[in-house]
Amino acid sequence: MGLLAVKIGQMHALRIDFLSEETCMELSKLYRANIPIKAEEALRHVGREMFQSIDEQPLATASVGQVYRGRLKTGEDVVIKVIKKDFRKKFERDVKAVKRVFNIAIFLYPRLARVFDPIGIIEHIEEYTLREMNLLNEIEGHELLREIYEENRDRFDLSDMMLPKIYKEFSSENIMVSEYLPGKTFDETLDTDIEYSDLLKLFKIHGFFMFNIGTFHGDIHPGNLIIHNKKIYFIDTGAIGYVSQRLSNGLLNFFDALSVYDYGLCAQRLNEMAETSISGKEFDRFTEKFHALYSDFKGKSVKEVSLTKKMMETIKLGVNSGMGFEKGMFSIVKSLMFLDGMVLRCKPDAVLLEDMRQFIDEFRKY
Repeated sequence: MGLLAVKIGQMHALRIDFLSEETCMELSKLYRANIPIKAEEALRHVGREMFQSIDEQPLATASVGQVYRGRLKTGEDVVIKVIKKDFRKKFERDVKAVKRVFNIAIFLYPRLARVFDPIGIIEHIEEYTLREMNLLNEIEGHELLREIYEENRDRFDLSDMMLPKIYKEFSSENIMVSEYLPGKTFDETLDTDIEYSDLLKLFKIHGFFMFNIGTFHGDIHPGNLIIHNKKIYFIDTGAIGYVSQRLSNGLLNFFDALSVYDYGLCAQRLNEMAETSISGKEFDRFTEKFHALYSDFKGKSVKEVSLTKKMMETIKLGVNSGMGFEKGMFSIVKSLMFLDGMVLRCKPDAVLLEDMRQFIDEFRKY
């Protein structure tokens, strides 16, 4: 059905909070099971004189790119990522068609725009997919995350995070050459080999970028994470998420209160982070509904109560009560969706929020 359908499918592959487990497992194949193109077509613009060798079979095939293993003339093992044939025109045409459908739906049901924001979701997919089609954006995102890492690693423990080396001198808009990593993606290991402690490491690292910096990997799905020698490598960094300091600090304050089940304080902190806040009787009614929403939450595992679902219901409740949030909220919820979904696959009996409490204290000390 085209690239847009693949991207929508990838986004919903971890939505076990409202899709069946079978459906999510099928959609998760879209992280790695895409149709490959022939090597002669994929590698036609690669300067082979730079390499000792290039494998003819792709190492991996993604929605917009294809990856081959190779070796530089200087002996380093590398991966060569190439952009597939031009999907841009059809993708942009499909986005316009879907937007038309959503605009009709919003006209008939205006609340949909405030609660679900379907246009915002499609625009988010459009933006990060178009960025993916230019590998210079991935290199730029990689350098930005590395700069943040270098500036902060002596102030906050980021020792479990790694970024592969990129060979900029051999890279361009359509080709990127980077260090070969012998490890596996999280997607390949979540159901079998990966340990829950490794996922908690990821929460700590990604949480630091989200809550302390406000700049983070904007597409942290399990196909974009590689684990090797117990280190977590961030790859496919073309999409970078940005939120204001007000929102990142506000969310940290919210989760701080939520981790000790102080629902009155949670309601207050959610209202404080909203661009449009409420007061008086409106806030009192919201607080009462918030307590009712979280009545089944305390001490529950991710299998029993999805954190993502609760967060989405919380934002919906806030919007319906009169609050307004900045667009960056969706990037945060998307990250939580991916992280929550990984825990559901790895350790469904985990009480995730209580396990995250230790990191919230570390974020506060930064």
